[in-house]
Amino acid sequence: METRHATAPDQIRHFDTTQLRSRYLVEDLFGPEVDGVYTHQDRLVVAGVRPQHRASLPAFDQLRAGHFLERRELGVINIGEPGTVEVDGVPYQLDNKDCLYVGRGARDVTFEGGTFYLVSAPAQESLPTTHARLKDVEPLRLGSADGSNDRTIHKYIHADGVRSCQLVMGVTVLEPGSMWNTMPCHTHDRRTEVYLYFDLPEDQRIIHLMGRPDETRNLVVANEQAVISPSWSVHCGFGTRSYAFVWAMAGENQAFDDMDHVAITEMR
Repeated sequence: METRHATAPDQIRHFDTTQLRSRYLVEDLFGPEVDGVYTHQDRLVVAGVRPQHRASLPAFDQLRAGHFLERRELGVINIGEPGTVEVDGVPYQLDNKDCLYVGRGARDVTFEGGTFYLVSAPAQESLPTTHARLKDVEPLRLGSADGSNDRTIHKYIHADGVRSCQLVMGVTVLEPGSMWNTMPCHTHDRRTEVYLYFDLPEDQRIIHLMGRPDETRNLVVANEQAVISPSWSVHCGFGTRSYAFVWAMAGENQAFDDMDHVAITEMR
């Protein structure tokens, strides 16, 4: 697991493309074993696995813990073919875009089949492991074809859904012909957000905007890559083809609408 330290908004203006990518872009998440990044932005862990056989969730050295979930909670979303996540001997079958919340204290977590995206945050209490299926979540339709941002949001882990300590997580799917996500954009002064882009053809890209609203920068992002967005950074993007993305947040609260909106005309 790689460690990345937190950054301040006045640092970003000095970063070139290589530095921007090394600080905020997570490129190689889905190998046969669980691998990822420990970021000091709200102490999130961003990881993934595409197991060839059964793969276990290790206690990475950065956690200084006997097992991964000793002091943490975990959200898992399957972005691939159906697969199984087993938690302390109990199997959960995850279809494409299904979600599993794993509470603090679970000891043995394994993965088989599928392509699993993981986001973990520190937790202060133990809450029950809960399976949330795409077909059971009420979709929220936002945007319009005229704005090229017609999209459907599936909220899994949030204040009115699956309970967690601080993790918030879900999936947004763009309609064919719509390319912009989260536009108009916003920041979260009280929490970090991470986007994982997927269902994008391998020869296509997302132009992801980040940085302060009045001083934006961009990252060119490929399929199955993630972007870490600090609380002061906008997070939105335009794809060269339709796509989906997983959004995950952690910080001071779980209110889905706790965001500071930025008018399109205010962006620079």
